[in-house]
Amino acid sequence: MLTIEPVDLTVRSHVRRFVDLPYRLYRGHAQWVPPLRTDIELMLNKVKHPFYEHSDADFFIAVRDGRDVGRIAALENRPFNAYHHTRQAQFYLFECEDDLGTATALFEAAFTWARARGLDTIVGPKGFGALDGYGLLVEGFEHRQMMTMMNYNYPYYPRLVEALGFHKDVDFISCYLNSSAYHLPDRVRSIAERVERRGILSVKRFKSKAELKEWAPRIGEAYNNAFVNNWEYYPLTPREIKFVLDNILVIADPRLIKIITSGDQVVGFLFGFHDISAALQRARGRLFPFGFIGLLLELRRTKWVALNGAGILPEYQGRGGNALLYNEMDKTIREFGFHHADLTQVANTAVQMRNDLVNLGGQLYKTHRVYERAI
Repeated sequence: MLTIEPVDLTVRSHVRRFVDLPYRLYRGHAQWVPPLRTDIELMLNKVKHPFYEHSDADFFIAVRDGRDVGRIAALENRPFNAYHHTRQAQFYLFECEDDLGTATALFEAAFTWARARGLDTIVGPKGFGALDGYGLLVEGFEHRQMMTMMNYNYPYYPRLVEALGFHKDVDFISCYLNSSAYHLPDRVRSIAERVERRGILSVKRFKSKAELKEWAPRIGEAYNNAFVNNWEYYPLTPREIKFVLDNILVIADPRLIKIITSGDQVVGFLFGFHDISAALQRARGRLFPFGFIGLLLELRRTKWVALNGAGILPEYQGRGGNALLYNEMDKTIREFGFHHADLTQVANTAVQMRNDLVNLGGQLYKTHRVYERAI
């Protein structure tokens, strides 16, 4: 018999069941990167997570004959809906055994939750903030997940949600760059140097975490001011900005964080992170007693870099902005001795950037699809 249980967030054992499910589903899977359990637990904490200052979410577990076989989160992001004039719900943290009946029951619980709030559409996977990653993986299952900046799932997941009437909303493409194949033409490098020399655009580079922390409020303000046309955009609260940047600072090498400016305006970003996926797999979701040491060691030896948050405003792309961005990518890869780079989740609407990266030797190798359905 299959039942759907709402998660009682005041009962620790209930929260733990929701958090633990994917560790069983993906046990021993070579490509799945376990999130830290504390990070997922925080998403279920309505006191500590800044999302709940303005919005709401609830969580459901599917149980068959006393065994947990699926889960889902249903979210209402009120600032997003207000900004985009929508009545949209989101689903996230969907995990399920390969069974359409289980998936149907989970999504019916999410639909009922959303309808009760006057919402008419559900979109996802789409999480609680900018670092949560978007979509179900639909291409590139043979490649390891890039830390927890993107999602991983079994190939049957898209089949389940499509059987329930979901259709594509937007795709996010990830691009692989190999240091031996990624070639920045001298012409592009020359344009970048000329743009910076003439003061048309400048690159702010950081030397220390203290300096990066000092700039953190400006980075958050720039996001709120600059990227208003992005698909996923909504104005972040000061506490959400602090939450995101505090998380970035934990693993960030400030030398890999770069900001492109035009005068006093921030018009582009390039956020690079050492890929610590292997250490996260060994840690199995726990920092202690040895996981934290493993993460620190992996920061030193990894040859992979995740380029997450790479982009420049469209109006600056024709003024040398793209050349400057790609020149900084090249520097990030080569100056720090990385052999591999993952440009993580570029929206399929960013056609120019995708074409540029392919022309520079990049390979489009993963696709994550965000789905939508009227309810």
